[in-house]
Amino acid sequence: MATQVQVIGTWILAGLYMAVILYFVIRGALKIKSISDYAIGNISFSPTAVGLSLAASMTSAATFVINPGFIANFGVSAFISYGIVFPLGAILSLIILTKNFRKYGDSVKALTLAQWIGKRYNSKGYALFMAFLSLLLITFIVLIAVALTKVLSKSLNIDEIYILGGLIVFVFGYMMFGGANSMVYTNTIQALIMLLVAFILIGSGYEHFSNGIGGFMEKLAGIDPQLPNSTYPSSPLFRDFYEIIFAQFIIGVAVVVQPHIITKSLLLKKESDVNRFLLVATVVEIVFFLVVITGFYARLTFPDLMAEGEALKNDGIIPAYVVKVFANTNLAVFIGLIVVLGLISAGMSTLEGLIQSVSTTITSDIIRPIFGKNIRSEKTYISINKVSIALLAIVTFFISLRQIMHPKLSVALLAQNGVYAYFSAAFIPVIFGIFLKHKGYLAPLWASVTAILVHFGIYYFLPWTVSDFGWNFGVFTPYLEGTIRNPAIAASSAIIASTFVGLIIYFGSKKGN
Repeated sequence: MATQVQVIGTWILAGLYMAVILYFVIRGALKIKSISDYAIGNISFSPTAVGLSLAASMTSAATFVINPGFIANFGVSAFISYGIVFPLGAILSLIILTKNFRKYGDSVKALTLAQWIGKRYNSKGYALFMAFLSLLLITFIVLIAVALTKVLSKSLNIDEIYILGGLIVFVFGYMMFGGANSMVYTNTIQALIMLLVAFILIGSGYEHFSNGIGGFMEKLAGIDPQLPNSTYPSSPLFRDFYEIIFAQFIIGVAVVVQPHIITKSLLLKKESDVNRFLLVATVVEIVFFLVVITGFYARLTFPDLMAEGEALKNDGIIPAYVVKVFANTNLAVFIGLIVVLGLISAGMSTLEGLIQSVSTTITSDIIRPIFGKNIRSEKTYISINKVSIALLAIVTFFISLRQIMHPKLSVALLAQNGVYAYFSAAFIPVIFGIFLKHKGYLAPLWASVTAILVHFGIYYFLPWTVSDFGWNFGVFTPYLEGTIRNPAIAASSAIIASTFVGLIIYFGSKKGN
């Protein structure tokens, strides 16, 4: 449990943090006159600020809180997956896709990814289809809400249910008014805090390297012989190089097409700003991704994954580590409070982007096309957007509560299943839209449909046939067994299948017509 000094310090820092956030929210809200202002802003931002905002949005509580828990549980195999392969795929994809996406998005004035796809392929139906699929991103909102709840609950010694309720009321409440104008400011502040905290966390276990990397690995092996190995055969997620490298690299490449990531470049007002935006985002992102190394330190701190006589669940390992390590001296407590603030910032930065993106999609891409004939005022759409955020808050609370009370290894599995399904469906329409000139929509549409069917078919249907009917899918069968399954297997397979379907239709039927 946190000490009294830690609790008081956390309250003070949280109060200051809330005050700063609300200041920028009010400042941004005064400039919002339409749903377009809410979605992409009407203020000219520097490429450095937008780059920091992207880095903060792209790196969430998953990177700072959840993923290090996997490294604590499964060692080097998980680090290769989340600390090397996934970042490599994501950063390469970001650099390659951003410029081309921004050029078309800026020319057609798209506010959301669904709009971008609809206008690129001249299909309102396709845009509506992608808009409904974007509701799968609620699972990622749940992940961040759970992670932040774990951090604040450990730091304030308050029951998780009360923390969850207060957190959702505060964040969803101010996001009803802020939008992109305030989000770039708040994300920039959050990114700077996260950068400081990233260096603190990466260096927090330096004493474990006193005998070099070899000595470090020997310590891990003394706890569990599988921890220093490049694979962890008895784990549900890191059994072989297909899971660790191949599937994870594909996921890293595809993750960039999430709306709160790829549309960030639309905030830039000049083409000349793109290079500096990408440079800042890439450098900062590399530092953020390295934070997962903290999972090793946590496992060395809690060799049996027990704290105060209680077993540590995956999502609670890093909060427990921070409370434990930064509690010995007044200086350590102060640094620990900064770390807690950084973990909060990591979650809030992405949470803001997701709330803004999903609510804008609901308002602009679902409500407007279906009921737009009866709604003529932009103020009405702004009000509808606020109602959408309120409904998102209610849904998030109840799903998050279930994940807290009845976790299945980690909330990350829920989030990955939903988010991976979404960007599996969005990947080919974005890739074709950027690199192929023809505007026929059949090829990308069927690719999207294939991605959804394959993803959920592999995740839910095939395991059922294996367990109940004993069907055998050769080398694929081990990935379908057990109660815990890897969403990366389903998503990477879906992306590969959808790519083949898209290419076959594109080249086989008059280029997608």
